[in-house]
Amino acid sequence: MPPSSTAIRKTVEAYLGRHPGERDALAELLGALDRPVDATARTTLPGHVTCSAVVIDRQGRVLHIRHRATGLLLTPGGHIEPQDRTLLAAALREVTEEAGIPPDALCLTRQLLGSPIDIDVHGIDASPSKGEPAHRHYDVRYVFYLAGEEPPTIALQDEEVSGAQWLPQPEVTSPTLRAKLLAAGLDGLPEPVNASALIHDGNGRYLLHLRDHKPGVIWESGAFALLGGGRTHDDQSLEGTLLRELSEEVPDLRLEDVKPYAMEAATSIDGLHVPVQVFAGRWRGNPDRLALHEGVLLRWFTPEELDRLRLSPATRDLIRRHAAENPPDNQPAAAPPVWDGGSRTVLNGIGVHLHLEDAEGRVLLGLRHPDSKYAGNTWHYLAGRCEQEPALACLLREAWEEAGLVIDPADVELVHVVHVVDTPGSLPLMQLVFRARRWEGTPKVRESDKCLTWQWWPRDELPDPIVSYTRTAITAIAEGRAYSQLGW
Repeated sequence: MPPSSTAIRKTVEAYLGRHPGERDALAELLGALDRPVDATARTTLPGHVTCSAVVIDRQGRVLHIRHRATGLLLTPGGHIEPQDRTLLAAALREVTEEAGIPPDALCLTRQLLGSPIDIDVHGIDASPSKGEPAHRHYDVRYVFYLAGEEPPTIALQDEEVSGAQWLPQPEVTSPTLRAKLLAAGLDGLPEPVNASALIHDGNGRYLLHLRDHKPGVIWESGAFALLGGGRTHDDQSLEGTLLRELSEEVPDLRLEDVKPYAMEAATSIDGLHVPVQVFAGRWRGNPDRLALHEGVLLRWFTPEELDRLRLSPATRDLIRRHAAENPPDNQPAAAPPVWDGGSRTVLNGIGVHLHLEDAEGRVLLGLRHPDSKYAGNTWHYLAGRCEQEPALACLLREAWEEAGLVIDPADVELVHVVHVVDTPGSLPLMQLVFRARRWEGTPKVRESDKCLTWQWWPRDELPDPIVSYTRTAITAIAEGRAYSQLGW
């Protein structure tokens, strides 16, 4: 699906924030974006949005190609196609089709990042052979540097293009683009535009972030990765980029001894080459106590465990290199280590769960919100993690906060314990299941960001998907068993 008018307007308004004097010149484009039409369709008149790629080599020259139909020498570009996810993706596709330069041979610039350098409005002559009247193109132009020192081989699209030239910036054929390029001071030398944090505890463990599984939307979707992200126009430095990203993702995380460690390369969602500045920093806390605002979870891992994870080879090699260069200092950590399969005494988390049965013997379960950090779109007990409070007090609090149920502690009994390890290397959890014989109120959704609905289920017809240890506990309670364990 091509970018929507709303997304295009956001790009245009951001551009006008940097070039406010061009608002009148782009009034027609803004008007087109307000109409109930596809502003990217070539049939939309009197004009439609197109995209161009301004490719700059290490000498600061700009790639131009000569179009057979017009004889004009222009930067690669053209119409937006239905498969183009963004305007920038359309520009990348055009340079690949017309000049044979793949996205991984290109990278963004520090000055422009993913923002257009120019939006030009120009007229297009009528083409009777195509049945097209005279119209206008609202051309959104993005700048890319060559990622490598040597220019790539140009493979022209022969049916449309007759030649290619690298022109010095003062000779760029478009007057508006030429002026913007000369003002921007683009030298063609790539710089890092992303910053990542290689976080270690000084004792051989490394903190990794499991990203949300949203292919085509999130970089390194569904994989373990380093914390960090892309530079913005407001960031004064790459260290500033890192600190901003950490404050957005994990606001309570405070690193010690932050310093540049390595320069790495990654590949963006659009296939671009991305230079990344990696900073190393030390932290000794318990990730389960952090509020994670992006992604699924944070966990400590040793280099020996990395082969068991979905992880980019570059990140795996980076961690192992750092581990070899920085042997453990054997200082005690501020928080107990997570379980590693050995014999050390470790911290166990405590969770509480409410087992309710109605007059027909059906069990109360809630469908967790799809965006929940744990077990999204999955059926589960009414449950919670103990804070600085007794387990029974936590249960009664959660029952009221989540479902509006009032329970007398005298009516509660502990009926099952499940000792769980969700993932290798994660914090072991002692899941306490309490049964209430009586309660006041009808279950209702009071925290809609956590639960979508409450429903009673027969014990032999439990829903799917359901949290595995919830099913285990329900079965064990019916059989009179007091303990079970999973994941060990």
